[in-house]
Amino acid sequence: MRTKSKSIFGFVVLPLAVLALSGCVRGITSTPGDAPNLEEWVANVKARPAPPLDPLPVMQQFETFEYAAQDMRDPFSAAFRDDGSGSGPRPDSNRRKQTLEQFPLDSLDMVGTLHTGPGMVALVMAPDKVTYRVSSGSYLGQNDGRVTGVREDRIDLVELVPDGAGGWLERPASVALEDN
Repeated sequence: MRTKSKSIFGFVVLPLAVLALSGCVRGITSTPGDAPNLEEWVANVKARPAPPLDPLPVMQQFETFEYAAQDMRDPFSAAFRDDGSGSGPRPDSNRRKQTLEQFPLDSLDMVGTLHTGPGMVALVMAPDKVTYRVSSGSYLGQNDGRVTGVREDRIDLVELVPDGAGGWLERPASVALEDN
């Protein structure tokens, strides 16, 4: 039986292996006659017309605008500078800031009042959970808010806010008694 399998191996497998190897050898040992086919193929590819290019995108037309501001007021003129020469209310830059001016006005809570001899004192709790005494003339909030009056249910004050043109405007405000 062994001889029969060897003979089948010799008749079938061996010729297939020789055939496969002969194809590889032909590719390695190419003859100079194969070069004209390659040169002919390259020449044919170069002779083909190039594929068409995509069309250029259409440029959007913009409407022209001429800015002519010769008749308008110059934004860099002295009228817009905050040089302190204008009339009206101004924050006092030399005044020492009070403790409650570091907090925004809406973060301060009025928690009560105390009656003293000549007037009334308000009790205000700040975000740092400390209660401060506030009377007329004290300052609250970050907009130079000066207390104008203390009442049983609120603190009235006037804030100074910029008007956008280099000046200042007085704006009334109040802090109401917290309902618990």
